[in-house]
Amino acid sequence: MTRPRKLYREADDHRRQAFDEIDLHGMTIEEAVPLVDAFLHKAYRARVRRVWVVHGKGTGTLRRAVRDYLTRHPLVAMCSTADGYRGGQGCTQVELND
Repeated sequence: MTRPRKLYREADDHRRQAFDEIDLHGMTIEEAVPLVDAFLHKAYRARVRRVWVVHGKGTGTLRRAVRDYLTRHPLVAMCSTADGYRGGQGCTQVELND
């Protein structure tokens, strides 16, 4: 019996996951916002239409600042709290414009 061929290597899977998610844990607002902007532009150019911004729960300061920035960003159609399995309050799901 032959095993089914993988369509991509496991290392590729890690790159795919990393490409649709950015982790801002431990960053200040001043550090995080430029990274989020670059991340959104990279995702948009790659035609990724749903991404996740992981900011953590903490005091909520970074979450509020990031969401405020996202609501005004021209590439963002909408953003919302991620599902529980993606991080819930510690993560924001972002839908990019077509």
